Amino acid sequence: MSRLSSQIADSEEKVNGFIEEIVDLEAEPKILYRAARHIIDAGGKRLRPFLVLKSCRMVGGREEDALPTAAALEMLHTFTLLHDDIMDEDEKRRGVPSVHTKWGVPVAIMAGDMLFAKVYEAITKHTDAKHVKPRRILQVIKEISEATIALCEGQTRDMMFESKETVSEAEYLEMIESKTAALFEVSARCGGLLGGATKAQVKRLGMFGHYSGIAFQVIDDVLALTADEKVLKKPVGNDIREGKRTLMVVYALEKASKSQRKQILETLGNKDASPEQIRETIEVIDSLGAISYARKLAETYIKKAKKALAAFPASEDREDLISLADLIFARQH
Repeated sequence: MSRLSSQIADSEEKVNGFIEEIVDLEAEPKILYRAARHIIDAGGKRLRPFLVLKSCRMVGGREEDALPTAAALEMLHTFTLLHDDIMDEDEKRRGVPSVHTKWGVPVAIMAGDMLFAKVYEAITKHTDAKHVKPRRILQVIKEISEATIALCEGQTRDMMFESKETVSEAEYLEMIESKTAALFEVSARCGGLLGGATKAQVKRLGMFGHYSGIAFQVIDDVLALTADEKVLKKPVGNDIREGKRTLMVVYALEKASKSQRKQILETLGNKDASPEQIRETIEVIDSLGAISYARKLAETYIKKAKKALAAFPASEDREDLISLADLIFARQH
């Protein structure tokens, strides 16, 4: 196991243990707590909490001071996934039935809502004010609230794009900056805040999270068209069926001939599209250079992310964050 894998696994174990304590499967009503834990227990990358803990350590902070916020941000992320699956009518998540598929939409909504409340309970009830100044805890709450608002704005833009024939690259990037990058950015910033970072350090950490988050979403979109379905643990091509205006669709529509454009638009958002139609449409998108273009753009943002860390002193924690950026680009699921 590489150092990074070992570090992520260690972080995951700590975060999981914390979440298991505050989202207790034996609490009543059991259906609510089990629904809330369902996707968390199914796995996940835990990159956002890792980013919180590493950012805290890199500026000289104590990991235990950042653990409640690291767990909180994983719960916030999960809350968005539960609601996303309802909106997208996705039947699977992380290789298991989605919460609304297993327990119904009302329970899935309530489980998501409870996780959102648990975000603030974790931070306010479990952050040790003897070691972290209350004003920094308050700043963390403020920044997480702002990131959640941005996330909702980004998700709404994403949904609105499905009914638009033409979306620009600038519009796509604005959407993912809110929908995805905001949570990576706030994770890094909060880690810095809890570790005692200066304003300049918090800003640089935020830039690292922001650029990494953009790259993460672009690669996520690429994998949704190209990954091995068994590795991805959800149907490849779902983004086409759902009508998502990903960067590759935006690029392909701009470069396509009249007939190619017609083929893409006929499949895009067609819930009844056959696997063969989806495959052929992905081949057209690929032939136009869209997938290659997306990978190159993601690589550009990874370089920007690494550059944001250049001003920090060399340390194992900084190297771990640089390795995290490389992992985001190279991942297969």
